[in-house]
Amino acid sequence: MLWIFLLLLIGFCGLAYTAGRSLAVRRSRDQRAHSRPRQHGFYALIWVGVPSLVVLIGASILSGPIEHQMLAAGAPEAVSQLEPFRREAFFSDARRIGAGLEAQQIWPAPLAEELPAEGRRARQISSTLDWGGGIAAILAAILGGVLVLTRIRPDLRARNKVEGWISFVLFACSVVAVLTTLGIILSLVWDSLRFFSTVPVTEFLFGTKWSPQMAIRADQVGSSGAFGAVPLFAGTFLIMAIAMTVAGPIGLFSAIYLSEYSGRKTRAIVKPLLEVLAGVPTVVYGFFAALTVGPAFRVFFNTIGSWFVGGPLDGLGQYLMLVQNQMALVAGAVMGIMLIPFVSSLSDDILNAVPQSLRDGSYAMGATKSETVRKVLLPAALPGIAGAFLLAVSRAIGETMIVTMAAGLAARLTLNPLETVTTVTVQIVTLLTGDQEFNSPKTLAAFGLGLTLFVVTLLLNIVAMRIVQAYREQYD
Repeated sequence: MLWIFLLLLIGFCGLAYTAGRSLAVRRSRDQRAHSRPRQHGFYALIWVGVPSLVVLIGASILSGPIEHQMLAAGAPEAVSQLEPFRREAFFSDARRIGAGLEAQQIWPAPLAEELPAEGRRARQISSTLDWGGGIAAILAAILGGVLVLTRIRPDLRARNKVEGWISFVLFACSVVAVLTTLGIILSLVWDSLRFFSTVPVTEFLFGTKWSPQMAIRADQVGSSGAFGAVPLFAGTFLIMAIAMTVAGPIGLFSAIYLSEYSGRKTRAIVKPLLEVLAGVPTVVYGFFAALTVGPAFRVFFNTIGSWFVGGPLDGLGQYLMLVQNQMALVAGAVMGIMLIPFVSSLSDDILNAVPQSLRDGSYAMGATKSETVRKVLLPAALPGIAGAFLLAVSRAIGETMIVTMAAGLAARLTLNPLETVTTVTVQIVTLLTGDQEFNSPKTLAAFGLGLTLFVVTLLLNIVAMRIVQAYREQYD
């Protein structure tokens, strides 16, 4: 219902713009106007749209609590005597009945007879609140329109007022962004301090055993919790290194080809196709890794291992025969494919930003295209390319879905790409999944990992931006 009123308000805003513009034209025929007619139109649109939108948003926010209070106030005695959880479930089923759906629970006899009546009452209350909020929004729009149309005259500084509103909106967006960032940082720092008050920082940063779960027996490692995050750091570094080994050369070489060797038509086709990879959801890459790349790698290594069994390299053969679908190599390779358009697009823009005079000077000295690329363009663009690589590294460190589906969950301290490993982001998701108690070190460990990850990625981004800024200062 509120969407209908929203469409009506959009129509009112259009009428207000047209009326304000036309009125400004008529009233400025005999006197020079301070602002253009369209600026008067925008001023009228603001006075009609903003109050009505505020009322409509307020109505949509408050309608839920008001509806709940009205349902609870007029509920039958059998419903009022229910436990709070059961009462909320009954009201939820009443709303579903009122919307024409089926109830999710089967209620006993006294409540079953009351459910249809409560459903009709819930629908009536909801409809009344929706109509009330919509009519209030329309009245606010009409009142704002009448008020603003009486103020439109040639000496009205409509341009300044409209620009003031725009400045306020931009400032509000900036404040929201800053407050969101501060909120994230403060929440991470606060809960991380709670975690580090229980677990020493040195144990967390330098410990080699990660077992945050609660133990069943007293002699288990996890009886008091093992929070050494070195295996997580090692797994994150291993997968990131494999991903950059794949994405770095392919992305850079494709950028060089698109920038220096491809024709205009080829570039117009290849670059959009390459950048399509950037729009693929990471869960799709995870499916691709788990269902295609993982089995293919397993068959490949098992086949090679079968060649070595019974020979001088029997131990290696036996090991390769045990390789499974989930391994760091699979996650890193697929993550590298995901990062190719990231590295390629940034590197291509950086190479194109190198002044053409450097190319012309190299060609004038008799250098070939490949020599120009190798000895002129790449050295000139090296700071920017390094910044692109660091940004790709920070993107690889923060990836979760591919690692979860392709690398496993084992916190193992190893640099073997054929082993199952886990990363910091995967453990954060694991620790915060399901019903958790936010007073135990097990759950608070996620905030310690999040703070560490935040600091690392922040430092990488700062270094990358410094490098890019130095590059831009050189050629701007």
